[in-house]
Amino acid sequence: MENKVEHTIFNLELPEEHGPFHVIGDVHGCFNELQELLQRLGYQVHFNKEEARYEVEPPEGAKAVFVGDLVDRGPNSPEVLRLVMDMTEQGIAYCVSGNHDDKLLRMLLGRNVQVRHGLEMTKAQLESYDAVFRERVKHFLSKLPHHVILDKGRLVVAHAGLEERLHGRNTKVVRELCLYGPTTGETDDKGLPIRLDWAADYCGKAIVVYGHTPVHEPRWRNNTINIDTGCVFGGYLTALTYPDHILTTVESHHTYADSVRPFIRYQQHHPHPSAS
Repeated sequence: MENKVEHTIFNLELPEEHGPFHVIGDVHGCFNELQELLQRLGYQVHFNKEEARYEVEPPEGAKAVFVGDLVDRGPNSPEVLRLVMDMTEQGIAYCVSGNHDDKLLRMLLGRNVQVRHGLEMTKAQLESYDAVFRERVKHFLSKLPHHVILDKGRLVVAHAGLEERLHGRNTKVVRELCLYGPTTGETDDKGLPIRLDWAADYCGKAIVVYGHTPVHEPRWRNNTINIDTGCVFGGYLTALTYPDHILTTVESHHTYADSVRPFIRYQQHHPHPSAS
């Protein structure tokens, strides 16, 4: 009898985990770029064909933290999922849920979702994988926290960010904010929700690392940083090394999708980080 899989709503607090951490932005199925970024960060990735799993050796003491949106729009969401699942099982990575990951889960659970915005690509890619793999994906996504707190509260990772007063809170409202960010309740001329810039008023002590809204360059603002640099849209895949605040980027190998919402440009007080 098949085990029933449901959403698990929780945040993850690991105060004694001090890093170093490599916080990795929205991957969106860009598997080759993810492998290249991990390699630049010092991870050794080997594929064990017999067991159909990735064996990953991290730099000494380091762990990866994924900001979510592993899937959709890109060319190989299933292998991104496999790699991240294997890394988390090996105890060398954490991952928070993104809105695209959550929607994939709801589809796999048989919920009524609109199969668009790249989900149709992930669905097609998963068709060549067996039921065991899809069940593993379902369980993995159902257990993802909506935000993670590390290093005695000094580092918070949430897909769309999170204001300080909600750090450590575990409610459905907090989960929605972590996945989608605050909005005005209105939509723009493209039918997309108008998002509020929560980071503009952030004054917390914790560094908040997030993605969700693609930007041309990693954007530091009030002790927060957006590291979704639009790899799937022909931009970059970015990692922030904590606590050293080193930015490492790899250039997208291809423009896999066109962004309905244009990249947001901000005035930067820091030069664009070179690919390290």
